[in-house]
Formats: sequence, C-alpha cells, structure tokens
Amino acid sequence: MPGPLEVFSRLGLMLTDVHEISHMFYSFAHIISAVFISFVAGTTLAFLAYYLGTFEMMVHGRLSPFLNSFSGIGWTFLAIIWFGISDVTVVFVISMVLIPFAIINMREALVNLDNERLEMSMSFSRSGWRRFRLVVLPSLYPFIFATIRISFGVAWKVALTAELFGGNTGLGYMLNLARQDFDLPLVIAVIVVIIAFVYTTDRWIFVPIQAHLARHHGTV
Repeated sequence: MPGPLEVFSRLGLMLTDVHEISHMFYSFAHIISAVFISFVAGTTLAFLAYYLGTFEMMVHGRLSPFLNSFSGIGWTFLAIIWFGISDVTVVFVISMVLIPFAIINMREALVNLDNERLEMSMSFSRSGWRRFRLVVLPSLYPFIFATIRISFGVAWKVALTAELFGGNTGLGYMLNLARQDFDLPLVIAVIVVIIAFVYTTDRWIFVPIQAHLARHHGTV
C-alpha cells in the first residue's frame, strides 16, 4: 500500500493535469445526463400508470420489477454489444439502473397526494393544468428532490463500473488504466476525489435544498 504522502503527491498531479481533469468532467457529465434521463423517463412512466390505469400493471407489475432486478453489470455488457465502448454506453447503463428508483419514488409521491387538497382545488379552478401546476406539482417537490438525491449517489457507484468496462473516458476509465499499470496511488487518488466530490455536493447543495423544502413542504 502506498503511503499518504505518495497518494497526495499523485492527487496533486491529478488535479493539475489537464487531461486527467477532463476525465473528472466526463464522469460528471455522464452522471448529470443519466440522472436527468432516468428522472424524466421514470417520472413519465409513473404518471402514465397513475393517470391512465391501463398502464399500471405494465409499469408497476412488469417493467419496474424487471428493471429493479437487472444488474448493472448485465446492462454494461448489453450496452457494450449494442453501442460499443463509448460515452453512450456509460450514460445508458447508469440511466437503466436509476429508472426504477425514479418510478418507485414518484409512484409513492402520487399515491400520497392529499385528496382533500385536490378536491378543494377543483372548486377553485376547472383548468387541470392550473391545478397540476399550483397544487399537485408543489406537493411533489420533496419526492422529486429525494429521487434526484438518491439517484445522484447511486449514479457514482454505477458510473465507475460502467466506465471501467464500457467507457473510454471518465474516472472509471482512469481506474482501469491504473489497474493495468499497477498504479495504486492513482487508484486511491481517484477514490479520494470521488469521496470528496460526493460529500461536498451533498453537504453544500443537497442539504440546503432539503432544509428549504422541509420548511415549505414538510420534511423530506
């Protein structure tokens, strides 16, 4: 095992090398893209199942259990066959792993809507879009935030595996190169960067948002 000084020395080189910094941004882009895609896809499916009963069995009885049980490694191998070693493969794998989280969380959000509040809103407006925008959507804010927060944390774990096997950019790709070169200081340096980034994002972005939502929409 390398000592702390060796690791921090390699970390310093990593944070000053333009090529290696670009891999950090690639990982971040992979994760942001996948979280957005999975949230939109999962939310759309949850809304279809809630407002159109014919889709309920398909989404919650078939699709969600299937996606929830299919492993990230399995999606990685399938994506490599379909898309090759590319950024598309990485984003696809992360998205497919995250979609069940979005479906389940948004289903709970819709099921727990306050029926009395919805009935009251119907007496004030006949516009379904206006009721959705002013009553339904604000009630979903805590669940939307929880979905994004969970997805962001899970995405980092999946991204490393996807980039390790199916990517040619990102921190997972750097780990693969470090493994091939037996560069253990780089492996640990990458892990330190990921831990620092996830902690900083959670502490300075997610926690303040959670506090704001807790004040205005109840606890998250």
